[in-house]
Amino acid sequence: MSAAWPTVPLGNVVEHRKEFITIDDLTTYRRPRVQLHAQGIVLRDAVAGAEIKTKKQQVAHAGDFLVAEIDAKVGGFGIVPDNLDGTIVSSHYFLYRHRPECLDNKYLGWFVKTHAFHQQVAAQGTTNYAAIRPDDVLAYEIPLPPLDEQRRIIARIEELTGKVGEALGLRSAARCEAEALSRSATDDVYGRLKNKTGLTRLDTACSSITDGDHQTPRFSESGVKFIFVGNVSTGRLHFNGVKYVAPEYFQKISASRVPRRGDILYSAVGATLGIPAIVDADDDFCFQRHVAILKPNNKALSRFLWHMLRSKTVFDMAWKSTTGSAQPTIPLRAIRELPVPLPSLELQMNAIAELDAVQSKVDSLKALQSETAAELDAMQLAVLNKAFKGEL
Repeated sequence: MSAAWPTVPLGNVVEHRKEFITIDDLTTYRRPRVQLHAQGIVLRDAVAGAEIKTKKQQVAHAGDFLVAEIDAKVGGFGIVPDNLDGTIVSSHYFLYRHRPECLDNKYLGWFVKTHAFHQQVAAQGTTNYAAIRPDDVLAYEIPLPPLDEQRRIIARIEELTGKVGEALGLRSAARCEAEALSRSATDDVYGRLKNKTGLTRLDTACSSITDGDHQTPRFSESGVKFIFVGNVSTGRLHFNGVKYVAPEYFQKISASRVPRRGDILYSAVGATLGIPAIVDADDDFCFQRHVAILKPNNKALSRFLWHMLRSKTVFDMAWKSTTGSAQPTIPLRAIRELPVPLPSLELQMNAIAELDAVQSKVDSLKALQSETAAELDAMQLAVLNKAFKGEL
């Protein structure tokens, strides 16, 4: 940070808004979705008020700083764009209005993309709770030059990142096309099997479908790994950023909630909702209640179910089944009812071979794209780093 600029708590320059409206069943409301990794805010959907179960909602205004309670630690925050003015969010999102006499919200919008800001979000908050609280946000610190200097910095950042942004946009579009290719192949197989054998409930293919422990565990420095939705958000299980619980805590968990190789973990909340990941490790670990665990029975192959859960039909069904009580959340009942084809094991193996071949090509393409995207991301981060050190 520049030594010439004061560093102040965010609470000095923004106000937490807590204004609620009552939902009218006959009115249609738009809802936003906060993308992870500070990638902005987009339209999630537009729904009739009658479909929204929680009747007290907040109204987001253009320029507000919107923070997702559960997803904040994986970059679930951003500035509400003009086209999403008037959208509604539940109480599990926090809204902050900037004070224009001392802060330009575009300056804040760029600052929240920096590594320095992400480190603060990761570090603060209670150790026993993955989500953050409104006061945590107000405690984050921001370098605060005069308004004229903020606007000069904004202009300079926009100038330097413009071309980088164009290249990143092309890489993002290519990645989306690769994902679309994989999804299209999955949808094709799903449709063919549906026509051949029909559909059944997901729980027909599983010996059990349960969620994680609803108790907040006491974390320790070592012990048994404890994961969150972020650890399955890519569609593959990883143990980056895990916490630990005492072995005694793990030993009390019922067998249906203990993940074993071949089980499927299913993200049931937030921006990552509807993403499945196969357990491909033999490590002991447990997980939060926002992750469901599917234990396939002898009628179903794990890899086959993983592919089918990634189909557009099932993914869309999951999102349509969400409750309105908090962030988008699919209840266990709805997960158990998700429609999947369940053909013979021979047909399942044929489907796996076909879809794995496509996925292998897509993964190779994405790996090449990721290399260049990482270089471009590094360039953009370098620009932001210099900007907020007063070096632009």
